[in-house]
Amino acid sequence: MKYLPTIAIVLFLFCFGTCDALAKPVAPAAFCKVYPDSKTCEGGPPPCTLCHSIAPARNTFGTQLSEHLAPGKPRPVTDEAFLAALPAALKAIEQADADGDGVNNLAEIMAGALPGDANSVPIEATCSAAEKVAAAKERWNVCGFDTVYVYRKVHMDFCGVSPSRAEMAAFAKISHDRKRWEPELASALDQCLASRYWLGKDGVVWNLANPKIKPIDSVKAGANAGPVPLADYEYDYNLFVWANSGDRDVRDLLLAQYFVKRVSDDPPKLQVMTEEELAALKMPNGQNVIKEKRVGMLTTRWFLTANTMFTAIPRTAAAQAFRAYLGYDIAHMEGLHPVEGQPAEFDRKGVTAQTCAFCHSTLDPMTYPFTRYNGIYMTNFAPTRLDNFVKVDGADIVKTPEKGVILGHEVKDLLELANVAAQSEDFARKVTRDYWKLLIGREPQPQDQREYGAMWRGLMDPKVYNYRVGAMLHGLVLTEAYGRP
Repeated sequence: MKYLPTIAIVLFLFCFGTCDALAKPVAPAAFCKVYPDSKTCEGGPPPCTLCHSIAPARNTFGTQLSEHLAPGKPRPVTDEAFLAALPAALKAIEQADADGDGVNNLAEIMAGALPGDANSVPIEATCSAAEKVAAAKERWNVCGFDTVYVYRKVHMDFCGVSPSRAEMAAFAKISHDRKRWEPELASALDQCLASRYWLGKDGVVWNLANPKIKPIDSVKAGANAGPVPLADYEYDYNLFVWANSGDRDVRDLLLAQYFVKRVSDDPPKLQVMTEEELAALKMPNGQNVIKEKRVGMLTTRWFLTANTMFTAIPRTAAAQAFRAYLGYDIAHMEGLHPVEGQPAEFDRKGVTAQTCAFCHSTLDPMTYPFTRYNGIYMTNFAPTRLDNFVKVDGADIVKTPEKGVILGHEVKDLLELANVAAQSEDFARKVTRDYWKLLIGREPQPQDQREYGAMWRGLMDPKVYNYRVGAMLHGLVLTEAYGRP
């Protein structure tokens, strides 16, 4: 199985061509070579919206760029011709204002804004020297990082309560001395990170998992079971909270081969379950994927029940995994890495139709590793599972491979797929962005890209945060994005 090793192929596709341009995986890297100091590149690969609005339509910036890219040469251009022509094409339109917002393309690119979107403009969060002096005398310093403001905000965000007046007064006395206030702030944060408000059932981290788990009470098993109990999603929540707390590796969201139980909720205490404990549970209250085939949150009974159900090729499962843990929504044509020769009509669902094939050339190869895991069955991993679908989906269904492709990497099974995903920059960005949105209250904006980029890169760095969410949060509360009122 060959694949096109793209990073963000839609950037090229919608800037410079149609489906004929699928052999052009070089656009994002080439763009960032032209503008290495741009905030657009600090936060990760340039987004698809740099050049297009609603796929496949190009926005005004993409249209301007295409007009200057190797004019007169037949399309599609070769990789070599594209790389040679791109710098000049970008330079040719730097002083133009593609979206008519009063800011030229170069200024928007360097500031991390989108030059083809009039609603995306550079924001200068700077103050004059005089303003800084004046702001420092106010109750909240709106011209910089305000230590007292952050101390109160940490208590509110992580503990759910304000510090007492006495605590605020004591902290204010040391707020001018970094060697004193930073350890005090770190100590307060550590206490809150262990609180019921943060780690308890229905707490902050628990609720952060809602769009990933998508609970449905009517089919819940276990405690407080619904009328049609099929699976207990509390195992999923427990694993999510576990991997996102303590000195634990958040990659276990996709790599764990264990389950977690909640021993107590006040104070919060979680514990890894023994295999004997799991085996003693009766279905549908337990888990039934054998240990060596478990893949963290992607093979819990709830995930497979909710997303695979009775489907032979469970595209919903792959799409949800891609969205929840890597941050890409296939339905919005995000994160596309088309695989050559795909999709194939193994299940007679019409995925090779012209209107479907482009997205399915990424989705289907990513789905194949899920095909050996059952949905609503007693045994959730079965090598010969597809034999059961011949009558409904046709004889070719058994030809569906277990091997697949994710993010341009070939994988032999779901375990390898999860490992590739967990080690990717996309995973680190998604984890960081979830907390950024939670605690700062917005998606990373152009003015945030430097700090946001440092956060997700630090999460991956063994010498910085080493995939520990708690350590990352200690860094996040020291950013200007968090600490500026």
